Amino acid sequence: MTRAIVVSSSAVPAVQEIDLAPPGPGEALVDVTFSSINYKDGMALAGDPGVKRIDPLVPGIDVVGRIAALGSSTDPTRLSVGDRVVLNGAGAGERRHGGLAAQAVVPLDALVRLPDAIPDARAAAIGTAGFTAMLSVLALERFVAPEDGPVVVTGSSGGVGSVAIALLAARGYAVTAATGRPERTDALRALGATDVVDRAELRDTEGAMQRARWAGAVDCVGGRTLANLLAQTRWGGAVTSCGMAESTALDTTVLPFILRAVALLGINSVDAPLPLREQAWARLASDLDPARIDMITETIGLEDAVDAGRRILDGRTSGRIIVEIN
Repeated sequence: MTRAIVVSSSAVPAVQEIDLAPPGPGEALVDVTFSSINYKDGMALAGDPGVKRIDPLVPGIDVVGRIAALGSSTDPTRLSVGDRVVLNGAGAGERRHGGLAAQAVVPLDALVRLPDAIPDARAAAIGTAGFTAMLSVLALERFVAPEDGPVVVTGSSGGVGSVAIALLAARGYAVTAATGRPERTDALRALGATDVVDRAELRDTEGAMQRARWAGAVDCVGGRTLANLLAQTRWGGAVTSCGMAESTALDTTVLPFILRAVALLGINSVDAPLPLREQAWARLASDLDPARIDMITETIGLEDAVDAGRRILDGRTSGRIIVEIN
């Protein structure tokens, strides 16, 4: 039996004891120390069928802790019992039980040994949001160098946007933060933003081709904002896309691609292969200033996770919320 938050169609989400199957081949049992609350976790806690693929479900797309056991036929050469590990996505908290529990059974092919420089709590604060931000930076820097000009980050008050600002600033990029929350201006500058603009400035414009403003962009919202970013990106620039808070629709034309050679780069953190996961976490260990992630982190207990899920869906949070489990 393990203590967990359980979401089911027959009861409100609550902390309870559940049976957890032992790890099979290619799996590990992890004693969870921390998880986190992402937007997707908020959706799962609310019972959204687009995220909650099994019933009942233990949410939590982030798992941080130590390996307690390996599946019987698992090759122990890469990971061993006692290793500190992190998992982001890979179906956890969606199609299999996730990290809002004292223990979790997770797939080994998405499990990364934590760098020594990153303690468990900070790994949870980085979480899927920071992992996604790092994947965005890795993709963007293939096309855009710091000397090429300013880059813009949308959804900058959220988890992905906040960490993306810090990572880009650490690499020497001039970062503009787009936000709908002007009270966050000082905090965004503290993360490393050199400029802050109202999100409406990017959303409420028109034209398939607009004044070239950005060398690149990290977009976390989609919709009209993403279409305008493509129209405002300079020749040879790139825009990464990892979110849909504004809309899943993308009403644009081919003109930015064929007249300015703009690249649109999709970011999928759920199914990222193991070598990319390991590369991202190694870069997070070397590039991310711990003080910048700590300043945007709120720590709660497991009993407070349901309320935190409501807050994140209502847009009443900023930065990262981590859940201390054990």
